[in-house]
Amino acid sequence: QVIKCKAAVMWEANKPFSIEEVEVAPPKAHEVRIKIVATGICRSDDHVITGGMVMPFPIILGHEAAGVVESVGQGVTSIKPGDKVIPLFVPQCGECSSCLSTKGNLCSKNHIGSAAGFMPDGTCRFTCKGKAIHHFLGTSTFTEYTVVHEFAVAKIDSAAPLEKVCLIGCGFSTGYGAAVQTAKVEPGSTCVIFGLGGVGLSVVMGCKAAGASRIIAVDINSDKFAKAKELGATDCVNPTDFKKPIHEVLIEMTGDGVDYSFEVIGRTETMAAALACCQYNYGVSVIVGVPPAAQKITFDPMLLFTGRTWKGSVFGGWKSKDSVPKLVADYMKKKFVLDPLITHTLPFTKINEGFDLLRTGK
Repeated sequence: QVIKCKAAVMWEANKPFSIEEVEVAPPKAHEVRIKIVATGICRSDDHVITGGMVMPFPIILGHEAAGVVESVGQGVTSIKPGDKVIPLFVPQCGECSSCLSTKGNLCSKNHIGSAAGFMPDGTCRFTCKGKAIHHFLGTSTFTEYTVVHEFAVAKIDSAAPLEKVCLIGCGFSTGYGAAVQTAKVEPGSTCVIFGLGGVGLSVVMGCKAAGASRIIAVDINSDKFAKAKELGATDCVNPTDFKKPIHEVLIEMTGDGVDYSFEVIGRTETMAAALACCQYNYGVSVIVGVPPAAQKITFDPMLLFTGRTWKGSVFGGWKSKDSVPKLVADYMKKKFVLDPLITHTLPFTKINEGFDLLRTGK
C-alpha cells in the first residue's frame, strides 16, 4: 500500500524546505518502512543545502531519527511491524571487509562521499508531484514515513523515549564514539575539542567518561561555554580572544600539546590546527566534522613524521547495527545523558525555523 504523508522536500540548493504531500512506496524485499516519530537536525543536512556536501535534488534530507516500523518487505526476519527502531546512515551489511574487520565500521554499502541518492537497487521510494525524490544517506528522515534497507535499521528497547534516543542515530554516537571508540582516550589524558555543537559536546562527554583529566573546549561562540563546562569541559577557549594562532595558544596552555584533539566543525583550517596542537610525538588528532567538498589541506609532513597520528571517525567508529541497541540500553541505564544536547523541540512544520536556529548557533 502506498502511503501519502507530509515530508520536507528540498527542491534545490540554498532554498527553504517545502512541506509537501509525498507518496511513499511500500518496502521491497529486505526493506523496512518506518513511521518517523522524532528527528534531529544535523549540520550534515545543512551541508547538502549549501553545497558543502554534493547530493542530487530534489531530495528528502534527515539522518538522525527514531520511529516505529509500519511494514516490512519480503525476507525481513529480524524486524517486525510495531518495533521501535533507529535508521542507520552507516549501515552494517555484515559481509564487506569493514564489517568483517574488528578495526572498521564504515560498511561498503554506505552512501557517504557518493552522491547516489537511491535505495540499494538504484530506485527511489518517494514521489512528489509526479517526480521521483532522492533519498539521503539511505535514511531520509524529514518525512512522516520513510523506507530503509534492512541492513540500515536497528531495533531498540521498546521503552526508549524516541524523542531523546533519536540523537543516538547520529550526533551523540558520533561524538561520544570519536572519544571512547576511535581515539580510545585514556584516564588522565589531555583533550581539546574544536566546535561545541551537539557532536562536539558529545565528544566532551566521551572524554569525561574515558577519564580525561583536562578537557579544553574551543569555539568562536562563547555562549556555548556554559554547557560545555556542565558536560565536563575544564577549560574553554575562544580563538578570537587571541592574536596568535590557536594551536600555539593550546601548546602554551598544555606545555607540550594535547594527547588527543578532535575537529568537530568540518573546516580545513581547524583540521590543520587540531593536528598541530597535539603532542608532536604521540598526539592523536581525529577528524569528526564532515570535510567540505572540493577542498584540500596543505600541511608540513614533519607534523606526522615526528609521530603524530591523524585519523578520521565516521559515526564514532561504532558498528551501527550491533552498537545502537547497546547505546540505547546504556542510555536507559542512565550511563549518559541526552537532555543537555536538546535545545529546542519544534513541530515538523517548523523545520525551516530549526535550521535557522542551527545556523545561528542556537
